[in-house]
Amino acid sequence: MFFVYVLVSKVDLSTYVGFTSDLEARLKRHNAGETKSLRSKIPLVIAYYEAYRTQEMAIAREQELKKNRSAKERLFNRIFPNGPFV
Repeated sequence: MFFVYVLVSKVDLSTYVGFTSDLEARLKRHNAGETKSLRSKIPLVIAYYEAYRTQEMAIAREQELKKNRSAKERLFNRIFPNGPFV
């Protein structure tokens, strides 16, 4: 199983989209500062995730959310109805 996830920073409410096969371990690595671009955003929490059967499907969805602004906006408006997080 593979997951596409949305993290939210408790510091500034910024968001991050990624994919992994181990959601819990990936969150721990992010919060341990192993992702250089997110170190200043720690602590991070999982706000949303989707499960996929294949890595290819998860990567395709992650790329859609990272590259297609309207897809990201639709998802974020659904999961964050009270705030603009894009």
